[in-house]
Amino acid sequence: MKDGASRPYFIAEVSSNHARDLERCLAFVRAAAECGCDAVKFQLFKVDELFAPEVLQSSPAHRARKDWELPVSFLPEIAAECARAGVAFGCSPFYLDAVSELEPHVAFYKVASYELIWDDLIRACAATEKPLILSTGMADMSEISHAADVARSAGAIDVTMLHCVSAYPTPPEQSNLAAMETIRRASGFSVGWSDHTVSPGVLSRAIHRWGAEVIEFHLDLEGEGAEFETGHCWLPDDIGAVIKAVREGLGADGDGTKQPTAAELPDREWRADPVDGLRPLSSVRAGLAAGN
Repeated sequence: MKDGASRPYFIAEVSSNHARDLERCLAFVRAAAECGCDAVKFQLFKVDELFAPEVLQSSPAHRARKDWELPVSFLPEIAAECARAGVAFGCSPFYLDAVSELEPHVAFYKVASYELIWDDLIRACAATEKPLILSTGMADMSEISHAADVARSAGAIDVTMLHCVSAYPTPPEQSNLAAMETIRRASGFSVGWSDHTVSPGVLSRAIHRWGAEVIEFHLDLEGEGAEFETGHCWLPDDIGAVIKAVREGLGADGDGTKQPTAAELPDREWRADPVDGLRPLSSVRAGLAAGN
């Protein structure tokens, strides 16, 4: 889950903003690519296998989430569109059979924060030997360490732990980005940030101060998605500007050698002459005088 040329690796999370519309799903893929993302991620769940019967019987709001389900029949076409757009296709499975349903199509799996304590799901994803992301929202360090151990013992390869705050939206001051280093040291895996703040400053801090190797964020196309009103989704132009700025900043590091750059060379001779403090250097002045 790394992009060595332009670290970090950006993942656009579609979540439930697709409205069960295939053309809208494909538009998300294209939008993610145009933003500069490396991957786009969907969710595969069935409400009847996501919530206990008691919840569905008592809560019309939870039953209504059936309208947010991604049809399995969409997977081949989403995968094909991702290949055309040059972005990786990832997905979060929310029931065990979803792992095998996704396996022919996805480049990576993500276990969502709410499922982090479900060992069997982690093992099923690990068994595919595809890259695996584990999201850690709401978890304490004992739960995070346990999930990392389960993934490792199940043979998972290329594992990334995402620090996450499962509040939608997340107040920036509650981001606790320093936890990324705690998770990194405890797990031994790569670490990133799953964003619900919609704050360019938080993303920048996660990357430049805490070394986030993966940035996941929720994307909507135009503000009409099912989750947009909650306030945790980015729009394409906004996140595209952040990704561009991040990559421009990373390209500015250089090798640390302090010497004049090519852009500075024309001005070197126009510095103050150490003899009299006047610009340019006396050698340039002599040439100017000769030219007159």
